[in-house]
Amino acid sequence: MDDALIRDVLTRTRTIALVGYSANPDRPSHRVAHFLKSRGYRVIPVNPGLAGQEALGETVQPSLSEIEGDVDMVDIFRRSDAVPAVVDEALERWPSLGTVWMQLGITHDEAAAKAEAQGVTVIQNRCPAIEYPRLMG
Repeated sequence: MDDALIRDVLTRTRTIALVGYSANPDRPSHRVAHFLKSRGYRVIPVNPGLAGQEALGETVQPSLSEIEGDVDMVDIFRRSDAVPAVVDEALERWPSLGTVWMQLGITHDEAAAKAEAQGVTVIQNRCPAIEYPRLMG
């Protein structure tokens, strides 16, 4: 993955739907969501088990399809086998989505190819909370 591409994604992204958000501060999705929020991104937490609760100044959404308005990035904190359904829902909801980002340890080449075929930037097996300080200072 090219550093210039990751830097571009982090620069142009403003709103992130974070799928698999956890309210547990010990979970990586919780820490990453708060890190991204602290860097000025709007982070919309997505978790059906927490739907309706407040987190990050937002109402936790049960699914991507329930989010009002547009997002620039869908950040996936789910197992790799769950990625195709998340990507399908994201592409249906936002046909011109900017980025699908799969967290560390998460990859799915077929889902990535499907998103890329629609012009979506795909980043796999990376963490924006690691990439941001490395590339953005």
